[in-house]
Amino acid sequence: MAASIAASAFLPGSPAPAPAAPKNGLGERPDSLDVRSIAAKPGSSSSAAVRADKTRAHAAIPKVNGGKSAVADAEHETMSSSSLAPRTFYNQLPDWSMLLAAITTIFLAAEKQWTLLDWKPKRPDMLADTFGFGRIIHDGLMFRQNFSIRSYEIGADRTASIETLMNHLQETALNHVKSAGLLGDGFGSTPEMSKRDLFWVVSQMQAIVERYPCWGDTVEVDTWVGAHGKNGMRRDWHIRDSVTGHTILKATSKWVMMHKLTRRLARIPDEVRMEIEPYFFEHASIVDEDNRKLPKLPDIEGANVAKYVRTGLTPRWADLDINQHVNNVKYIGWILESAPISILEKHELASIVLDYKRECGRDSVLQSHTTVYTDCNNDSGQTTLHCEHLLSLESGPTIVKARTMWRPKGAKPQETIAPSSS
Repeated sequence: MAASIAASAFLPGSPAPAPAAPKNGLGERPDSLDVRSIAAKPGSSSSAAVRADKTRAHAAIPKVNGGKSAVADAEHETMSSSSLAPRTFYNQLPDWSMLLAAITTIFLAAEKQWTLLDWKPKRPDMLADTFGFGRIIHDGLMFRQNFSIRSYEIGADRTASIETLMNHLQETALNHVKSAGLLGDGFGSTPEMSKRDLFWVVSQMQAIVERYPCWGDTVEVDTWVGAHGKNGMRRDWHIRDSVTGHTILKATSKWVMMHKLTRRLARIPDEVRMEIEPYFFEHASIVDEDNRKLPKLPDIEGANVAKYVRTGLTPRWADLDINQHVNNVKYIGWILESAPISILEKHELASIVLDYKRECGRDSVLQSHTTVYTDCNNDSGQTTLHCEHLLSLESGPTIVKARTMWRPKGAKPQETIAPSSS
């Protein structure tokens, strides 16, 4: 008996016949009515039968401890949720409010940081070059660009090196040509120069350093060009502190043309002169230039003269520019290679004059000579140093001649007398 009851609970018998539906007025049964006595669409009778079967199957499942069956509960919850919130395309979208809140928070934080930054220029006549791209000023005759001193550009004394400042000079010179629309295929060459395989080479350069910037400082570099004789060009620079406006460095240089294939100096063609003359600005950054001739290093002995030599200097691949010769800034590093360490530790470079004689290639082997002279500045009583330098190939020909002046570290710039033409 118990076995038959359990079997009947899980294996229900055939259902009882459904009560006959009442006939309509014509004596026929309405086959198109659903279980709610509402006219259904064709094929709805089969769905009604399926729902009836599911209802009977659920009713046949026994209750546990007098409660509802699990299947019935799940079915009831599913039916309730679907009836309260029907599954539509809109309900299946993510919650955009969280994303919008995050975006709003980011924009508010960025706006707060923006207002904290000081974007206004320190002087009314100075427009800030915020991103360091550079721009043409002074009626198109001058180019200005800002540079931030990076951590890898400072030396042991926590200030920018002379090579860093000279690289800034070279960068602004090229960007000036590019901004003026005169950049051809070469390294600073104009379109007419590129057609004739010509490029610029520096023949002389002079720089006077008032002070050296530190890590994080922003410097403002102005550069412009002018005529130099009948067959040359002059380029000047003026570097200032972008915040205080104080002068950091003044520099001037003279440039000539060289043929890329023959490696010989060339005259400036009339077509090239017509390209560059509209940008000439006759203004000298260094009024009293050091035009003294740089002699060969003397072989004299004395208490106030000391000579140092460094040999075996060779260019690296990274030292070459796109014209396949050593970059002119690299020569400064080689010149200072032979300077005694005692000078570098206690003094800083106040001025430098460079006279380039010939180019240096990839396979060159060089030697650096430095002669140190001790001078006494009577006005301040501090000892200043005057050095003569010679960079040459080990085979003999001279590459660069230079003259440097050094002041004690910590001395005020005005206490050091810049080289004068005497």
